[in-house]
Amino acid sequence: MDSGEKRLNELGYKQELRREMTLFKTFAISFSTMTLFTGITPLYGSSLLYAGPASLVWGWVVVSFFTWFTTGSLYFWAAHLASPKWGPFASWCCAWLETIGLIAGMGTQAYAGSQTLQSIILLCTGTNKDGGYFAPKWLFLCMYIGLTIIWAVLNTFALEVIAFIDIISMWWQVAGGLVIIIMLPLVALTTQSASYVFTHFEMSPEATGISSKPYAVILSFLVSQYSLYGYDSAAHLTEETKGADKTGPIAILSSIGIISIFGWALILALCFSIQDFSYLYDKSNETAGAFVPAQILYDAFHGRYHNSTGAIILLIVIWGSFFFGGLSVTTSAARVVYALSRDKGIPFSSIWRQLHPKHKVPSNAVWLCAAICIILGLPILKVNVVFTAITSICTIGWVGGYAVPIFARMVMAEQKFNAGPFYLGKASRPICLIAFLWICYTCSVFLLPTFYPISWDTFNYAPVALGVGLGLIMLWWLLDARKWFTGPVRNIDNENGKV
Repeated sequence: MDSGEKRLNELGYKQELRREMTLFKTFAISFSTMTLFTGITPLYGSSLLYAGPASLVWGWVVVSFFTWFTTGSLYFWAAHLASPKWGPFASWCCAWLETIGLIAGMGTQAYAGSQTLQSIILLCTGTNKDGGYFAPKWLFLCMYIGLTIIWAVLNTFALEVIAFIDIISMWWQVAGGLVIIIMLPLVALTTQSASYVFTHFEMSPEATGISSKPYAVILSFLVSQYSLYGYDSAAHLTEETKGADKTGPIAILSSIGIISIFGWALILALCFSIQDFSYLYDKSNETAGAFVPAQILYDAFHGRYHNSTGAIILLIVIWGSFFFGGLSVTTSAARVVYALSRDKGIPFSSIWRQLHPKHKVPSNAVWLCAAICIILGLPILKVNVVFTAITSICTIGWVGGYAVPIFARMVMAEQKFNAGPFYLGKASRPICLIAFLWICYTCSVFLLPTFYPISWDTFNYAPVALGVGLGLIMLWWLLDARKWFTGPVRNIDNENGKV
């Protein structure tokens, strides 16, 4: 028996999903969920606008450092780390936070992928100055929905198909990332000085409405805080991974390390290649001021070769990263919904926990996640800050879910903790404290307004959406769920080995 399956049985669960994921495949999915481009490129422009390149560059270093402390999530961990009295409530909170975060994460990938495709279409048909086609909101929404449906369709096939695609994704991002990191500064006619990139602080109060330097710096860190999470995807696939008790942690830590290095290098490449800071945000520029990285790429390649072919090719590389990333997030979201429904924690759980009779994947959970993701994107037709809101919901839900088991581990009695192959020993509690405080800070800043003055076009409605959603979930707990929800439900009787 595989060591991962043995541990699963010891914890009271029978093996239901196919256990065929290797370390490399698990790492590929974890890496693809974090992704190199999907966090940096959509928020790069706004974060740069708040406080300039230096704050953006060093913000990545600070956030990377604290990210190493914060690996957590899985509501199964929350239930077993909390006391028997609080275990059900801890697992309830963790499961729902992560469910919200992952489904919103699908939305962020779909939105950013559509935004990149919008720029590709514009440059392929000319430019904003030369009559190129800039996709209107209705077409943007169609692209958003199309990507979501494609991910759901692919996730209904055999798991090995997704794993194979995620391996392609990993090499796509590594090779594509290296090409952009190396080529972009070399192609650009001029590059910024090291002092500009590493020390220049520049606010834009006329564009953001923010005149406070500390506030601007805090908001400039958002690109890093949004980008550096998702590494727990390897943990969601432990039931399908060979030797998961060791493979999962290795995949998680490897993903954090590689993305930290590659992400910083990409930010540096973009910052060094800026030609004209103010022109990046001009709505009359070649990319309509809609996607700052696209303008940086255009300026570099058009400036040297007098055409936009190179920029289009690299934008396709970036779009591919969004496509692969969304596929991986969909896989993770469906696994969380499946796990929660298996423990009867979702309305109509009997439907969402059903597996595809042939492919043995939670296909109903996949389509539930896709449907909710599409609903989240409908405000695209009327609201201009949809991405800000979805990003905030995604980060608070996903990262907030990490806090529950971390806090439970921090306060539990040491003698009750059954250590696994990866154990921090005496350092575990201080690390848990740092991680918990950092998560609280991260969730708080994503609730802040990002532009002033506050209006319907600039209002970050994430606090309202989260308040309503979490309020209903907590009300359900108080009125009903606390009477029957026990957290992870064993389906094996360990004493006699019966299912």
